Amino acid sequence: MKGKFLGRIEFEKEEAGFLADYAMKSRDSAGREHPEAEHDLRSCFQRDRDRIVHCNAFRRLEYKTQVFVIHEGDYYRTRLTHTMEVAQIARSLARNLRLNEDLTEAIALAHDLGHTPFGHSGEEVLNRLMKTHGGFEHNKQSLRIVTKLEKRYPDFDGLNLTHEVLEGLDKHRTEYDKPVFTGSFGTLEAQIVNLSDEIAYHTHDLDDGIKSKLISLEDLNDIELCRELLNKIGNKEDVDVKRYQMVKFLINGFCKDLIEQALINIDRYNIASVADVRKAASKIITFSAKMEAKKKLLKEFLYTRLYKHFRVVRMEVKYQTILTQLFDKYTRYFEHAPKKKKYSMLPPEIRAKAGKGNDKYRVICDHIASMTDSYALEEYKKLFDSDEKV
Repeated sequence: MKGKFLGRIEFEKEEAGFLADYAMKSRDSAGREHPEAEHDLRSCFQRDRDRIVHCNAFRRLEYKTQVFVIHEGDYYRTRLTHTMEVAQIARSLARNLRLNEDLTEAIALAHDLGHTPFGHSGEEVLNRLMKTHGGFEHNKQSLRIVTKLEKRYPDFDGLNLTHEVLEGLDKHRTEYDKPVFTGSFGTLEAQIVNLSDEIAYHTHDLDDGIKSKLISLEDLNDIELCRELLNKIGNKEDVDVKRYQMVKFLINGFCKDLIEQALINIDRYNIASVADVRKAASKIITFSAKMEAKKKLLKEFLYTRLYKHFRVVRMEVKYQTILTQLFDKYTRYFEHAPKKKKYSMLPPEIRAKAGKGNDKYRVICDHIASMTDSYALEEYKKLFDSDEKV
């Protein structure tokens, strides 16, 4: 049997036949802000995914903090490995629910592009420093990156992603993310990414907490959901094996519950099209009430035992101080001109971004937010360590 070429048009036909009626189809995309000819081989959402993977902001995620700063150990999750775990969970869920995997993956891969160095503590300090200059929120920054800051095309700024991917970023909502505007809850693919994000950080933060010895397996008996799984795992001697099994069972339990509840919600709200999804008064992709209650206890445990552990707080305070001092130096010496002789602490390619609606504060905020942990630390040494070369 000869092989058959599967181009974009043939793929879109197969996609329309396989996907559920309420899934977003590639050929039904609302398109891009700047019109482009369609690709012969890839659908619009596949192209979006590839544009995201190849952009500068995506590569920088490898060296940005999730919970533990990189030099605390090379085992712990970074913002990039978190993103990959979110994408893997989201694709699996989308496949099980016959939703658009490519759209789901593209949203998942882009959802944290706007994160600062040093995790949420970096975001908190930038938001405080920018309070009188428009504030800072990493979800909004992700949109800013893909629509304005990435420079890869001669005719427009940004990546020129499809409306559906931009909408998915705009609607991204977890307990750490606030969408830019209200309205519908977005496509089911976007809703999948929201909860995949929660599944990923609840489970891998727990994993990293145990690996760091800030949390013990015995501590997990205090949490109903984990206690049930510990009994299932049994008395295996290898702590690493038990830790791995715990994370695996948690992810599996969350995903099964989500799929079952999503199907119940689809029937309950008579969802038969993407239009039905958009006009729904409630989210369609949810956990069951029982799982939500259990997840809440896990969240509270992680907050008190990991995120507010004194070692983690020390890291946060130390690195917030670093970003604060960088911001202060950059703003004071953005363009200093005594006796009409201008000088600055920032290179000309950064200063040149001021104007066109960007004041110096937004330019500096963009610059700091784009930094990796290591770049921010190196920059701090150059400016504040007299023995360091500038």
